Amino acid sequence: MNRIDRLLGIITLLQTKKFITAEKISEKFKISKRTVYRDVKAICEQGIPVGVEPLKGYFIVDGYFLPPVLFNNDEANALLLTESLVKGFADKSIIKHYSNALDKIKAGLKQVDKDKLEKMQDTIKLQLPARLENDFEYLSILQATISDKKIIHIQYKSNKEEHSSREVEPIGLIFYAFSWHLIAWCHERKAYRDFKVSRIIKVKNTEQPFKKNKHIELAEYMKELPVNY
Repeated sequence: MNRIDRLLGIITLLQTKKFITAEKISEKFKISKRTVYRDVKAICEQGIPVGVEPLKGYFIVDGYFLPPVLFNNDEANALLLTESLVKGFADKSIIKHYSNALDKIKAGLKQVDKDKLEKMQDTIKLQLPARLENDFEYLSILQATISDKKIIHIQYKSNKEEHSSREVEPIGLIFYAFSWHLIAWCHERKAYRDFKVSRIIKVKNTEQPFKKNKHIELAEYMKELPVNY
C-alpha cells in the first residue's frame, strides 16, 4: 500500500470510531507507531483537524465535515459476496437495510464498475438449509434498543409453546446453534435470560431507560453457554 492510500485509509478508520489509538492504526496498516505519528501529522497538514486524547487515542474534531467515502470495485465485490451471507444469517429488517446500503455504494461507482457488479451478482449463489430461513424482522429494533439502553416489551413463545409477556433490558445478540439469541435482563425473573429471536412474537420499544444500574458484559454471559467461541 502506497502512502497516499494509507493516509486515506487512516482518515476512513478515524471516521469509524470515536477514538482510535496509535496501536490500532499501527496494527491495521502494519506500520510502526513512529510512522503513525508522521502520517497523522501529514493529515493535519492537509487541513483535517485530528485531535488526540491521552489514554483514548486520535479523533477527528467534532463538527468537521468529510465527504462520503467512495468504494472501489474490489471493495464493492466483497460487499456483494457478503450480501449472500447476510441473507442467510440475518433477518428481514437487516437484509432490507443492507440492500439499501449496497444500493448507495453502487450509486457511487463508475458505470463500467456497475456493469461488472451486475454481472458478478449472477455468479454468486448460496444454498441455505431451512433452519437458516429467518422469517422475522426484529434484529434492527433489538440492535437499536441495545445501543440506546432502552427497555423493551416482548411477547414470547417458549419451546414448550407457552406464551408469555416480558419487560426486559437487552444487552446483546449472539448467534449460536444456527439461531439468533437475545440476551436480556428479565424484570419478572430478576435474572438474565436467553430468548431465541425466532420465538419472539412481538417487540415494542418502551422508550424507557434501563432500571438496572449495571449489566454484565456480553462476553461474560457467553462463558455460560454450552458452545465454544
